[in-house]
Amino acid sequence: MNRPLAVFTPFMTEVDVRTDGMSPAINVETIKVPEQQHHPEAFPLVYAMEAGSHADSDSVSAWIHTNLTRIKQALSQHGAILFRGFPVATDQDFDAFIQSFGMKNFTYTDSLSNAVRRNRTERVFTANEAPADVAIYLHHEMAQTPVFPSALFFFCEKAAAVGGATPLCRSDVLLEQMQSRMPDFVQACETKGVKYTNTMPFEEDLKSGQGRSWRSTLNAADKAGAEAKLKTLGYQWQWLPGDDLRVTTPVLPAVRELDSGRRVFFNQLIAAFRGWQDARNVAQKSISFGDGSVIDPAAMATVIEMADDLTYDMRWQTGDVALVDNFLVMHGRRPFEGERKVLASLLA
Repeated sequence: MNRPLAVFTPFMTEVDVRTDGMSPAINVETIKVPEQQHHPEAFPLVYAMEAGSHADSDSVSAWIHTNLTRIKQALSQHGAILFRGFPVATDQDFDAFIQSFGMKNFTYTDSLSNAVRRNRTERVFTANEAPADVAIYLHHEMAQTPVFPSALFFFCEKAAAVGGATPLCRSDVLLEQMQSRMPDFVQACETKGVKYTNTMPFEEDLKSGQGRSWRSTLNAADKAGAEAKLKTLGYQWQWLPGDDLRVTTPVLPAVRELDSGRRVFFNQLIAAFRGWQDARNVAQKSISFGDGSVIDPAAMATVIEMADDLTYDMRWQTGDVALVDNFLVMHGRRPFEGERKVLASLLA
């Protein structure tokens, strides 16, 4: 379906950083990309550095500082921003780019993420170590836990030869459509909330997108430390053979209202229903309403269909950086062939 183009004033600005009498200027403009969505605003918004711009890390940092308020407003409006053509080539460049925004770091060590990741710097880590043929379905980062980041950065260090796009979906738009087509299901989500159950391995499992060990997830050296952390979080737990650990969350919201007044389908239901399947977990047994009742698979199939229709596949180019509002936008990962290196960073 053809969607009308968003009305958005092109964003072009110059920042001069004088060095030895030279004045390299950063010229940044908004551009359209294939299959870009509009709700009615562009999704994602794309800031591209014009060819011929002579930029270094200092001039990029100055550009971010000069335009930070406008960038944050755009993120809140559009949900995701893709920065293309900026001089970001390494994990250190990415770290410096993030620091220019002056936002608080949300460390992987302190997170309750179930994904296996590898830190490159204190704030930069691999997005997910799951095998290339494993799809990671739409989700809000750590929405299956009581503690989650407000936003995420992604950086494409090396684009995959085939596939490997990062799907993005606006949760507020999805919820509007759900409210129109399936109001009873939305009401059940709002009134009952949801609970998540998953089994964490004793040793990390690189074959699974949910393979982080309980010791790493809970930042615990032993069972006593794990139980103390779970008690603080309000979880229920059960030790299994092989020292695997099955946990169930307290009741968590499935629909949230943001400070802006927008309502979002903020949860892990799509990812859990479709993808929480490995040697320890069965997808449809991983989720229930907060009262323990079964979530209708037919209803979830409809939600998944609507979300797929609203999804934009962000096809990476090496050097791309994306900033995603975790409250507004779900993300995932398409399977891929060849080497793919996408790094991530979380913001508190």
